[in-house]
Amino acid sequence: MLTVAILTYNEAGNLPRCLAAIPDRYPILIVDSGSSDATLTIAREHGCRIYSNPWPGFAEQRNFAMNQCDVETPWLLFVDADECYPADFYQQFDSGVLPLEDIDVLMVPSILYLREKRLNHAPGYPIYHPRLVRRETVRFVRNHTGHGEAVIDSCRIAYGELPYLHYFYHGEIIEWMHKHVDKAAQEVQLKPTAGAVMTTRGRLSVLLGRSWLRVLARFLYHYLFRAGFLDGRAGLEFALMFTWYEATIYLQAKAARQARRKV
Repeated sequence: MLTVAILTYNEAGNLPRCLAAIPDRYPILIVDSGSSDATLTIAREHGCRIYSNPWPGFAEQRNFAMNQCDVETPWLLFVDADECYPADFYQQFDSGVLPLEDIDVLMVPSILYLREKRLNHAPGYPIYHPRLVRRETVRFVRNHTGHGEAVIDSCRIAYGELPYLHYFYHGEIIEWMHKHVDKAAQEVQLKPTAGAVMTTRGRLSVLLGRSWLRVLARFLYHYLFRAGFLDGRAGLEFALMFTWYEATIYLQAKAARQARRKV
């Protein structure tokens, strides 16, 4: 009934914990985009089916997994390599607790971990992502950021209650910043995709545009409004990281506007 699909690129540090949390009864599909570390060795030792595809973006890579990787089950669960789903989630799937007959997509909430510290406040929950999908009816498209993914709005959607655990950051700040500079460049122009499901956060982001006020607002949102200070040093670190990210988007947007004026 269910195949677990994991998108990988140099995930040797994260993959063992991710795989250990998946029950043995489910086939696991790895779609790799050119790993040069031990990612594929770990995947083979675990018995995963492995496919390769150069990185086209989250939406396109998920579509590749659904359509090009010989999946036979009607449902796919997309799990990133730095994520773990609780055993109760799989038990709910098997027992019929989830309303699968009436939906195409289950939006699954997440809990974020920074340096192994659970963040209970700073991120601003709930944060939902389209993770459990019916293979024959779902198609992913890029969302308003240009790098994230959304599902087409003809899909029947439900919202889950059990969150997955997202170990998104272990302290590799330079690597994180390099990756997010590229993401920031894609977010300079927020362009909602026609026919795509948008979250409340996405709609608000597009509405606010690219004012410098967003930089200050980002810190206040995470640290004060969402009580990130209750997460201690990790909450402050999270707020500063994503305030930096917001500033990076703003400065790139400003540079783009100045370049257009000179033309």
